[in-house]
Amino acid sequence: MNRTPLLFLNVFVIATCGLIYELLAGTLASYVLGDSVTQFSLIIGIYLFAMGVGSWLSSFIEKHIAEKFVDIEFAVAILGGFSAPLLFLSFAKLSYFSVILYGLVFGIGTLVGLEIPLLMRILQDKLDFKDLVSRVLAFDYIGALVASLLFPLFLVPKLGLVRTSLLFGILNAAVGIWGTWLLLPLIKKNVTLMRVKGFVIIVLLVIAFIKANSLTSLAEDALFTDDIIYAKSSNYQRIIVTKGKTGYALFLNGNLQFNSFDEYRYHEALVHPAFAAYGENPKRVLILGGGDGLAMREVLKYPSVESVTLVDLDPEMTGLSSKFAPLAELNSHSFEDSRVSVVNADAYVWLDNNEIEPFDIAIVDFPDPNNFALGKLYTTRFYNLLKSKLKPN
Repeated sequence: MNRTPLLFLNVFVIATCGLIYELLAGTLASYVLGDSVTQFSLIIGIYLFAMGVGSWLSSFIEKHIAEKFVDIEFAVAILGGFSAPLLFLSFAKLSYFSVILYGLVFGIGTLVGLEIPLLMRILQDKLDFKDLVSRVLAFDYIGALVASLLFPLFLVPKLGLVRTSLLFGILNAAVGIWGTWLLLPLIKKNVTLMRVKGFVIIVLLVIAFIKANSLTSLAEDALFTDDIIYAKSSNYQRIIVTKGKTGYALFLNGNLQFNSFDEYRYHEALVHPAFAAYGENPKRVLILGGGDGLAMREVLKYPSVESVTLVDLDPEMTGLSSKFAPLAELNSHSFEDSRVSVVNADAYVWLDNNEIEPFDIAIVDFPDPNNFALGKLYTTRFYNLLKSKLKPN
């Protein structure tokens, strides 16, 4: 049996898993520490450097290459698979989270850097050097592309960070076990023991996958002072609602958006001065952001308002009132008002791409610009664009 094509498939899987772990670390660091540009830059740099270190260390492995390759797969499965729950728990429990974060990224990168050189040495007798390098790099880059597409479009929205890391840990362990069959002629150690080790790792990862919600809750319970009563990961953010002595609080990616105890002060001050400045009988109102419906509650108090268009990126946020009764009560069931139209779109893109009848009043209710994605919503270009959608004067 020609095992060479199957070994190249291993290259593809290894590359996919490796990039997923890198993306997981960057996303999680951005979530808990903020400043996504800095976190992704540091993590990508440390990860690539660590891969270089791993490639250099592979030159010191002279014997039992096949066994070492399988052991490294199992090590990546454990370290990468448990990376997300470990990092969440570390952030909640330890003061030196950054050391754990960057150390873990360096460790995973080093192990991933060991994998491909060892696999190339295993394959060197099957192909000439030119074909070997071109095929290995081709499968490596294809795996990276697949990971970069799967991660934002499917894995994070559908599985979340914790389950994604555990799933790819299982995949790495499966590659290791599969390797004991593909590389059987080269393995000198007790292959049964290696396979048992791999299956034990998979069982542990599967149990953690099943209990992923409990692991996430354990970490998040330590992050928030009050009890978490609602938690949901959307395509765009992590939505958390807590309940304490002062009422309900909404957090997006760990950042407080409002507390029901005093949110009225913010939303009344946001809405009513604009109506006072406009004068009598505003009819068409635009709300950008404000997916919780609290600013819209204030807008709908004016009987002259005939239509309200709310533009918010996240459908999970604008749909939260229908799933979480306390928020519906807090915003006076504003989303159920017949005058309201909800558009789930990027506010900047929506303004730029749509020719619409001018509005009387625009209310801007965005989160603080704590990352570059939100920063564009605080530019002169954005406000000039918004001004063009309002009636003159």
